[in-house]
Amino acid sequence: MAKSKFEYVRLFEVDDRCLPNTWIVVRVDGKGFHKFSTEHGYEKPNDIKALSLMNRAATSVMEEFKDICLAYGQSDEYSFVFRKETQAYSRRSAKLSTNVCSLFTSAFVYYWNEYFPTIKPRYPPVFDGRTVLYPSNQNIRDYLSWRQADCHINNLYNTTFWALILKGGLTPTEAENKLKGTLSGDKNEILFSQFAINYNTEPEMLRKGTVLVRRKVPVALPNGGTREKSQIVQEHVDIIGDEFWNTNTHLLTLT
Repeated sequence: MAKSKFEYVRLFEVDDRCLPNTWIVVRVDGKGFHKFSTEHGYEKPNDIKALSLMNRAATSVMEEFKDICLAYGQSDEYSFVFRKETQAYSRRSAKLSTNVCSLFTSAFVYYWNEYFPTIKPRYPPVFDGRTVLYPSNQNIRDYLSWRQADCHINNLYNTTFWALILKGGLTPTEAENKLKGTLSGDKNEILFSQFAINYNTEPEMLRKGTVLVRRKVPVALPNGGTREKSQIVQEHVDIIGDEFWNTNTHLLTLT
């Protein structure tokens, strides 16, 4: 770039490089998605097509950013975990969050017709992005546990809330009042006793969210045999307990 007398304005830019040796999480969250889902006819309490579109957009992000080792999504949000040692965009916070958020949003729009072929977007969807640092392996596990616990709490409430409306004939206000002060056991009892719904048999994607992880899997070769290749694998599993992490020990180790 040619120098000029105006170049001094660069001094006003803030150095926002993330601390070294820390896990970098970029979380993308839908803005005003309660309205967006209503105006685009999302099924209640969950729309499998919409969740699958979110997963497709997140996969596009992981395909572009090889240093994202894991992503977790539920509802209208997705968290992308960059390896501790990543040097992507020189670890600049704004660059990471804006690029991830921009790509996620554009992929959401790009693949929309594959999941909603008969519905034209009425207006552009909006996602915000933020960058958060976590220094230890336990911190990053606790963060992901927090998001999965949030998935369970919200989905159990929404499943019960919409069952009361769609199957029980209550108004939204009546359903909200009925659920005030209830615990998870109370909601499970309402679902089972009134609507014969066993919450534990609901689809795992709804109860546990979606995990995207890089894993080496055997790939068939043209001349026979197989070789291992790193691929993005989609799962709907518990990530709060130890089993997932014991199975995927590569996630928390430096490369």
